[in-house]
Amino acid sequence: MYIYRCEESMEGILTAIYNIYEDKNVYEDTQIRLDDEYILFGEDVPVLSDSEKARKVSRTLYRKFGAEDYDTICKALASWSPDKATVVFHSIRYGLSASVASGRLFQHLSDDNVLQTSKLALNAAREFQHLQGFVRFEELENSILFSRIKPKNHVLQGLMEHFSDRLPMENFCIYDEGREQFAIHPAGKEWFLLEGSMAVKQVEHVPCSTEEEKYAALFKHFCNRIAIKDRENYELQRNMLPIRFREYMTEWK
Repeated sequence: MYIYRCEESMEGILTAIYNIYEDKNVYEDTQIRLDDEYILFGEDVPVLSDSEKARKVSRTLYRKFGAEDYDTICKALASWSPDKATVVFHSIRYGLSASVASGRLFQHLSDDNVLQTSKLALNAAREFQHLQGFVRFEELENSILFSRIKPKNHVLQGLMEHFSDRLPMENFCIYDEGREQFAIHPAGKEWFLLEGSMAVKQVEHVPCSTEEEKYAALFKHFCNRIAIKDRENYELQRNMLPIRFREYMTEWK
């Protein structure tokens, strides 16, 4: 059994897949691990992320499986699941070995790995769609727009692409508290990412502007005024707006 160990990033996982095929270790029990957990009778193979190898794998997946299935694979790799790398690898292995036609990989749900990859992608996509609507920005004293989130899945990069397209001339930041990742978008420029202690330092003291405090109070008042007490439905409310998102939303603070 071969255990390829890489960093938890799309680049790292795609590099591991490249190395597996290059080493000709494309076996049913080959795994890609994102942790240091010891596997009995497993032979560890360390993987260093390589952007060129990752690009080659991306191009191959896009060409072989088509745009829609490639997008599903990318969403699955954004999942929180610790087993996602192995599951996605074996889905790819199945698709290539069975010569699955472009756009048809996720019609083969009889394969357990393909089914699991589909479920991981759906879970990540749902959370991403939720956060597109639930992210709340606050204006800081220096006029920068700032937001905190704590998603289960790795959706920060997708959110930055989404908001960069909609707020191209704004200085804004989104902080993923759970992963200590801080994404920064300078007005009119490409966004970039800070991680670990560098990210934490950026958000140690984040005072809001006076105008922000006024508008936040006004927004809370508006939400309270439009509520119809006789039509309150807490169960439906929790389904439409899960409790775990509310900590970071202005109207619930």
